[in-house]
Amino acid sequence: MQRYFVEKEDVQENRMTIYGDDARHMTKVMRMKAGDSIQCIVDGRTATCEITDFTNESVRVHVVEWIEETNELPIRVTIASGLPKGDKLEYIVQKGTELGAAAFLPFSAARSIVKWDEKKGKKKVERLEKIAKEAAEQSYRNLIPHITNPISFKQLLEKSSNYDMCIVAYEEDAKNGESKALKRVFEQLNPGQKLLVVFGPEGGLAEEEISQLEASKFVRCSLGSRILRTETAPLYVLSAVSYNFELSR
Repeated sequence: MQRYFVEKEDVQENRMTIYGDDARHMTKVMRMKAGDSIQCIVDGRTATCEITDFTNESVRVHVVEWIEETNELPIRVTIASGLPKGDKLEYIVQKGTELGAAAFLPFSAARSIVKWDEKKGKKKVERLEKIAKEAAEQSYRNLIPHITNPISFKQLLEKSSNYDMCIVAYEEDAKNGESKALKRVFEQLNPGQKLLVVFGPEGGLAEEEISQLEASKFVRCSLGSRILRTETAPLYVLSAVSYNFELSR
């Protein structure tokens, strides 16, 4: 069943109105008609709805029943990525959303080749938000991950105080055989808490950045004995969180 996120202000009692790209997708792509069923997500709650009628710019539905479901990770994971090249951040957001990330926090690292100005950054974030929304619908998420505008490394350190635990994936620890730090972090986390995970860009994080992260109470972790690409490492951590807090319990 197709799922669509609906803004709270577009809900009136047991009726909802869907606008914009979603309405066009329903009419032009899915060829839906009155009487068809869809699922709508409002503020994290899911409802099975039936289409009642169409206008030129919208689709109206009424709620058949509200569904009690929770498809979110027990731990709220924010992925902080040093700005990578090309479309790698789009890949991280798409697949990271499917795997349950709560938010994405791009930052400018010392070895980031890509630089976003304010105008370019706004368009990029709008594109990333669209990717996250579509991935959240496809993967039956209850929430769309939040995506921030790119911040500086200094701002990243300042924001870290808002999280229960903070870790940084460090390839040198993987080369040296470290294998227990991530497990120890998981053992200290409880459902509902927030975890910030920092990943460097293609060239990794500079030693000075690692030192500053450690001084800000970040825990250095390896992600196994293999060295992962900047777009692969976040997916490893999200999968590990899912296994540890969902599948193994």
